Amino acid sequence: MKIVIIGGTGLIGSKTAAILRQADHDVVAASPRSGVNTITGEGLKACLTGAQVVIDLSNSPSFEDKAVLEFFETSARNLRTAEAEAGVRHHVALSIVGTDRTPENGYFRAKVAQEKLVESSGVPYTIVRSTQFFEFLGGIADSGMQDNAVRLSPGMFQPIAADDVAAIVADVALAAPRNGIIDIAGPERAPFDEIIARYLKAVGDPREVVRDPEARYFGGLVGDLSLVPLGEARLGKIGFDEWFRRSQSKA
Repeated sequence: MKIVIIGGTGLIGSKTAAILRQADHDVVAASPRSGVNTITGEGLKACLTGAQVVIDLSNSPSFEDKAVLEFFETSARNLRTAEAEAGVRHHVALSIVGTDRTPENGYFRAKVAQEKLVESSGVPYTIVRSTQFFEFLGGIADSGMQDNAVRLSPGMFQPIAADDVAAIVADVALAAPRNGIIDIAGPERAPFDEIIARYLKAVGDPREVVRDPEARYFGGLVGDLSLVPLGEARLGKIGFDEWFRRSQSKA
């Protein structure tokens, strides 16, 4: 089966492509570097010819509110037009758990807009909403720096390993379209500030983590359950300790 992965050379895309290739699928890892651009439309028609499944793992190069909204809306519109012409039978889009619960966050608003375009496209689809990745904990700590401390919400957090995300995305891509949303998360849930403090301690980072209910997460306030699944979710298998051990062995 021909499967096109938009953003196929990124963190999740490269892992997903490897899994699907091992299962003997014809995988195209599409990106601007390979001549496929979902914003300009360059290379899309040729790339999608004969494809049964498209996995959209694309990400905006800018996180500025207007730019990220334009990116996801333009990309989604171009993809759905090209997919309809190519007869694609399943569109899989990676989104974010809680994206519709934190409207102050411009990136989350853009993902909601993308989801709506996917849902109205007419192409059978599955939206996979994921919690944050373990791989980005360091960047989250940096974003919370204020007054020489990392200030973070005590709201619940349930990060997931990129390897688990890729495995689930690959599995979803090979299954029948849900025409709905699947939430995925890591196996462990704890307060946001505690998980980041645990990470900083593990890497030997002496920065203090301060619990602050008013702390913003990339512009949005975090409630107790803003960033975790509210109902049924598919959980990854890799907890923090296992992920950290693997990440250190690759360093």
